Amino acid sequence: MADYGQQLKEESLYISLNSTEKLHVKRFFTDKKGQPVLMLHGSIENGKIFYSSSGKGLAPYLAHKGYDVFVPDFRGKGESSPRISRKSKFGHLDMIEEDIPAFYHKIIEIKGDVPQHWIAHSWGGVMLLACLAKKNTDMNIASIVFMGTKRRMSIMSWERFYLIEFLWFFVARFFILFYGYLTAVKTNMGADNETKKMHHETRKWIYEKKWTHWSNGFDYSAALKKITLPPILSMTGAGDKVLGHPKDCRLVLDELGDQDYEYRVLGKVNGNKHDYDHISILTHPDAFSDHFTDIDEWIKKHSSN
Repeated sequence: MADYGQQLKEESLYISLNSTEKLHVKRFFTDKKGQPVLMLHGSIENGKIFYSSSGKGLAPYLAHKGYDVFVPDFRGKGESSPRISRKSKFGHLDMIEEDIPAFYHKIIEIKGDVPQHWIAHSWGGVMLLACLAKKNTDMNIASIVFMGTKRRMSIMSWERFYLIEFLWFFVARFFILFYGYLTAVKTNMGADNETKKMHHETRKWIYEKKWTHWSNGFDYSAALKKITLPPILSMTGAGDKVLGHPKDCRLVLDELGDQDYEYRVLGKVNGNKHDYDHISILTHPDAFSDHFTDIDEWIKKHSSN
């Protein structure tokens, strides 16, 4: 990790959703006046995908660049409380229509109504887009960055069969039946757990070509095509064979219609240092001197003076 010569500061913020549920947000900064950056983690993850206890990761990197970075844990994840258990009944809509707006308004409470820059890893990008499909006109967002974000899986391979059909669907459903929720941590499937409802809803969206609500038929893709989204930089790794396969990450951009976006596959053939995979795109020691610089430039390009 480079020595930036600036002291990184961090603090934990909490948002009360109701009398029992609290959302945790980790804030990183060297300058509290910096432009706000919100980072959304994906499925079976928490906010720590963006930072480590030793001060590495995308969140500290951007904080050292002068941004005011906010990294939340979705409900039940990370340091949000209570943790996911068999009693947890929430699904995507709770995160899309309550959690993400709560993160957005917490930043406004602290920073004022200034343009925000949003970054999402993997499934976090799907929830981000679903939120904007309904609330875009209410949100002041200057730019978006996706890291390995796909909505459905079209690729067929042995890697996909093992990770998705066997582990994610067959084995995961066994553990959900036994525990009442997906024990991803205990079974080494991921960094955090998922509710039974989240697992079921994710499975439907991954398989279905049309991106619609599970019960009322709301068409997210159609809604997104009718609005103008902030400029999007979408990146995935050339070594991501399943969870953020380049073909599927391109497909989700096609679902947005005529929008302002750039799409990049990070690999040696395109001048990068490595063929990054779904996790190393954020955690590799070389990422900060390779493609993290592109994220910094993207935010600068779409920032107000």
